[in-house]
Amino acid sequence: MSGVQNIEVKPDDDDVRIDRWFKRHFPGVSFGQLQKIMRKGEVRLDGKRVKGKERVFAGQIVRVPPLGDSANKPAPKNPRPRLSDRDIKEVRSWVVYEDESVIAINKPAGLPTQGGTGQSRHVDGLLDALRGNTEHRPKLVHRLDKDTSGALLLGRTPKAAAMLAKAFQSRETDKRYWALVAGTPKERDGRISVRMDKVAAKGHERMVVSADGKPSLTDYSVIESAGQMASWLALKPHTGRTHQLRLHCAEMGHPIVGDGKYGGQAAFLTGAISRKLHLHSRFITFPHPDGGMLTVTAPMPDHMTASFDFLGFTVGDYDDPDFE
Repeated sequence: MSGVQNIEVKPDDDDVRIDRWFKRHFPGVSFGQLQKIMRKGEVRLDGKRVKGKERVFAGQIVRVPPLGDSANKPAPKNPRPRLSDRDIKEVRSWVVYEDESVIAINKPAGLPTQGGTGQSRHVDGLLDALRGNTEHRPKLVHRLDKDTSGALLLGRTPKAAAMLAKAFQSRETDKRYWALVAGTPKERDGRISVRMDKVAAKGHERMVVSADGKPSLTDYSVIESAGQMASWLALKPHTGRTHQLRLHCAEMGHPIVGDGKYGGQAAFLTGAISRKLHLHSRFITFPHPDGGMLTVTAPMPDHMTASFDFLGFTVGDYDDPDFE
C-alpha cells in the first residue's frame, strides 16, 4: 500500500473540480471511496479540507492519502473504432477555426453530439480526427441537438476545455442562432419567457410549458420575412434548456420549419422548402482560454441555404454577430 503523496497541480489541470482531478490521476478510485476519504478530511488542498466540487489551480498541493494498489490501475478503456480516411477528411472539413487551445467546428444537421440509444455515429466518437500530433484528444464543452447544425466548440487541452466549459456555465458566452419559422411574428423584436419541464410522451421525451418547470428566456429579432409564409429569425438564448428555442418559437405561434415535434403540420411548408429542421448555431462569442474575446461563425447547411434562396433572403446583407 502506498503512503501519503503531496502532488502539485499542473497547468493542464488548472481550474478543474478536485473529484475530476482524482478521476484523471487515480482512475481506480471509486466515487464512494473518494467521498469517504474527503469526509474524513484525508484529502487536503494546500492543507485545507475540501469537497468534491471545489476546484484546484496550478501550483496548489493536493494531499493524497494511501489509496491501495487498485487506485493506480488504469481505468478500463472502451476502444474506439479506427477512423477511416474518409471520416478524417469529412471531420476536418467541419473546422471553421482552430488554434493551440480551441477548435470550432460546423456540426452537420442530423448528427448527434454524443452517443445514445441507437446512436453509433456521433461527434464525440469522431474527435480523434482532430487530434493531430497533440497529446490530448479534443473535448466537447457544450452540446447541440442532433438536428441543429452550426458552431460547436472543443477544448484542445484539459485546461482549455475546463475554462470553456466554465464560460458556458457562467453565461460568459454569447450564442446566436438563425432559424426559419412558419409565418411572421406580429412584433419584429421580442422576448420569450416561460417555465419549461420535461415529460414522457408516446415513448419519447419532450419539453412543455409548466408552472413547475425551470425558467427559460430567449430574445428574438425578425431579420426578413417572405410575406406571411415564413420569416428568418435571429435568436439569442439567455438560458440553455433542452429544446428551448424549438419550444419558444412554437409557443410564439411560429414553429421552426421542419420541427414537427413541437409545431406539428404547421412546421412544414410547401414548395422547395426542405422538411429538415431549420435551426442553426450561427455565431458564438466567448472568452478565449489564452485571453480576449473571440467570435466564431458557422456557414449555414445546404438545406437552409436552399430554403433562404427560394424565399429570396440574402445572407450577405446580414452577416454581423451584433444582436439589435
